[in-house]
Amino acid sequence: MTPPKSWLIGSALSAVAMYALMWIGYTQGWSWLNTIDSSALDAFHRHGVDHPGWVIAWNVFCTAFGPTAFRLAGLVVIVIALVRRNLRLAMFLVLSVELSGLITEIAKAIANRPRPETAMVFALSTSFPSGHALGVMVGVLALLTVVLPLVRKTRWPWIVALGLVVVIAVGVGRVVLNVHYPSDVLAGWALGYAYFAGCLLLVPPTRPVTEADEIPEVPGIAR
Repeated sequence: MTPPKSWLIGSALSAVAMYALMWIGYTQGWSWLNTIDSSALDAFHRHGVDHPGWVIAWNVFCTAFGPTAFRLAGLVVIVIALVRRNLRLAMFLVLSVELSGLITEIAKAIANRPRPETAMVFALSTSFPSGHALGVMVGVLALLTVVLPLVRKTRWPWIVALGLVVVIAVGVGRVVLNVHYPSDVLAGWALGYAYFAGCLLLVPPTRPVTEADEIPEVPGIAR
């Protein structure tokens, strides 16, 4: 089910405001934000240096549940939707999940924030916003939009909670690995949600993936 447009617009604007706050804070060097960023990185870096297995585990987790995994899952659902002639849902997933990487790269190029010097694993491109945080946020929300109409409402809280855990864990993992500042992750979550909401407003799926947008007429049957 699609939330009311007024709620989507309001929450998306709030997310954009959060993104802008993190961006301005980084560019202006706000002391309180710098303190939060550096304190979190320092603590996780010290722990990671002493526990290499901890770093490997978080890196594997963030890779397994990263944006690429959700884009592959989204691609599978897109194929199913196209086979079922559910073009609107396929378009929604292409716009949201598959193109979220483009939004990430544009945002990164504009901000051009260097990665933390203490990064414990290799990561491409720049730091702000976190591509993992953005991509996983969009992927989880988009797939929840597809999955929830197919299951009993009594199971919705558990499925939503699982999605929330994945979003938070991947975001935290990027800070644990020192490849992102906490402000990068918050910005990624905010921009990811705003982008998802925009896609949902632009191309709201009207039918479950198992149903076609239109039922073709059978030749010889009058309407």
